[in-house]
Amino acid sequence: MTVSRGFLVVGSIYLIVGVLIGMYMGGSGDHSLAPAHAHINLLGFVLMMIFGLAYDRFSAAGGSMLARVHFWLHQAGALVLTVMLVLLFSGRLTEEAMFPLAPLAELALLIGVLCFAVNMWRHAR
Repeated sequence: MTVSRGFLVVGSIYLIVGVLIGMYMGGSGDHSLAPAHAHINLLGFVLMMIFGLAYDRFSAAGGSMLARVHFWLHQAGALVLTVMLVLLFSGRLTEEAMFPLAPLAELALLIGVLCFAVNMWRHAR
């Protein structure tokens, strides 16, 4: 599986999860998961779709080691962060209990985005 396809496929899964959480909130009237819902849709769906389309358009970037590092850092960071946010906003986890895992997930996302930026600077023409 290419990095582009990986981002597009996984992004689609996040979209399904985001829609299901949105449906739950709408049906129940409980909107406490709204921040987690936003993160799932943005980190999971929107960003992964953008990354997947960019790597498809600039195939040299998509075939690089930076793209693979970016993919796995983003997968780990997004999964850990979104799960922790769902647990936090549903009352099953405290903010104190998120340390040090949540900051590490955020750092993984940041390093992944830096890999993406460097990759685009090198290959997008």
